[in-house]
Amino acid sequence: MITKIYTDNPNPREVRRVVDLLQQGGIIVVPTDTLYAFACSMEFKRSVEAIAQLKGFSLKKAKYSMLCSSLSMASEYVRPMDKDTYALLRSCLPGPYTFIMDANNNVPRNYLNPNKTIGVRVPDNPILQAIVEALGCPLIGTSVRQVDSEQEVEYLTDPELIHEAFGHRVDMVVDGGLGEDEPSTVVDCSGGELEVVRYGKGAIDL
Repeated sequence: MITKIYTDNPNPREVRRVVDLLQQGGIIVVPTDTLYAFACSMEFKRSVEAIAQLKGFSLKKAKYSMLCSSLSMASEYVRPMDKDTYALLRSCLPGPYTFIMDANNNVPRNYLNPNKTIGVRVPDNPILQAIVEALGCPLIGTSVRQVDSEQEVEYLTDPELIHEAFGHRVDMVVDGGLGEDEPSTVVDCSGGELEVVRYGKGAIDL
């Protein structure tokens, strides 16, 4: 199933259809401000496991991010931040960044790596923000990609092509137009010292 939602004016009825699927444990493909992402409600462990299978990873090895609608929502799932970290997140979000944060007890252990951290995203995308706000909790997401015959990672940016490749394995592809082909900038905020792990779409100067 594929449904069109326009970025400049997300239709509340279409957003509700997506949310209804998520509340039943559905898996969707959703646009962000960078790559399209596989996503599900963080309340459904089985759905998160199914996304890991889509990526070809075990649940423990898959790298997930929480997709939040605001910094305020994200703050409910991470340990208290120092002033410098909070100032950085406030200046960058919403935007094309992933911040690796120390998770608090509101995040299920299944989604954490051994260091008990998780990636936090607040994408600057009205469609995703509308879906998360209507759902009332973060999505657990990871980028849509596939490996070609030469074992090179290829990010899929066209929702129609994503539907052709994965439509039979997800419950809905949300068509928000062509996506980006560059991932988010990743900053590790968990070690007491801010560190850029990956430079991506988001400009940053620590």
